[in-house]
Amino acid sequence: MPEPLFIAIIMIIGFIPGFYSLAAMRKMRSRTRDRIHTAINVSANRLGNTHPYLSTQDYHYVEGLGYMVGDLTCKFNARSAYLRCAINPSGPCKGCPHYQSIEFK
Repeated sequence: MPEPLFIAIIMIIGFIPGFYSLAAMRKMRSRTRDRIHTAINVSANRLGNTHPYLSTQDYHYVEGLGYMVGDLTCKFNARSAYLRCAINPSGPCKGCPHYQSIEFK
């Protein structure tokens, strides 16, 4: 076998793992990009529902503060649109055994 042909065959065999690695990296990059786009779309759809308690009676609008969830006369109310209170965050406020009225002085 002539020496230049032998060298060419050895070089081609040496480049095969590199080409395989390049193809695998491109495929993984494409797959990762698709997964990121899917996650962004799912996240955007979830963010569209900014007020999850809008249909409940515990959801109130307070002038100057915005929307709040829960019984606003309770001492433990978080004064938040997303969290009712520290003790019973998911609610309901009605019949809560930890209810304490706010004392006005």
